[in-house]
Amino acid sequence: MPSYAATTEVSVERSKMEIEQIVRRYGADGFLSGWEGDRAMVQFRCQGRYVRFLMTLPDRAEKRFTQHSRGARSPEAALKEWEQACRQKWRALALMIKAKLEAVESGIVSFEQEFLPHVLPPDGTTVYEQTRAAVALAYEQGTMPKLLPDFRSDADA
Repeated sequence: MPSYAATTEVSVERSKMEIEQIVRRYGADGFLSGWEGDRAMVQFRCQGRYVRFLMTLPDRAEKRFTQHSRGARSPEAALKEWEQACRQKWRALALMIKAKLEAVESGIVSFEQEFLPHVLPPDGTTVYEQTRAAVALAYEQGTMPKLLPDFRSDADA
């Protein structure tokens, strides 16, 4: 199945601007974005919470960019393929953030329910980063609860 926005012509810069406009429209009062190496970040403050999304960008040296069915791509062609993959990732991030904020606005979920993994507590790491190891360990050890809780009353037992 093709990736969402696999052939988009929307620039990375335009996607970043769109994300900023989206979060502002839904009440954010602070925004920043940046990148370092192969990682990009969007962070905003909304409903009194700092929210961060980190995204790993594709490696320019990946074969999917440098090679095609007839052999090596030219450096210019490889760069063009890599840039396309980056544009696709940024479009997907914009879609995800917009969908999350719309779900909150529509009352489907609360802000905390939808954004909690990406919320930054005072130490600067996300809630996801703080809890992922504990959750993985619980699954490895088989200590996770049943899929459905036991909701029968004592009289039913």
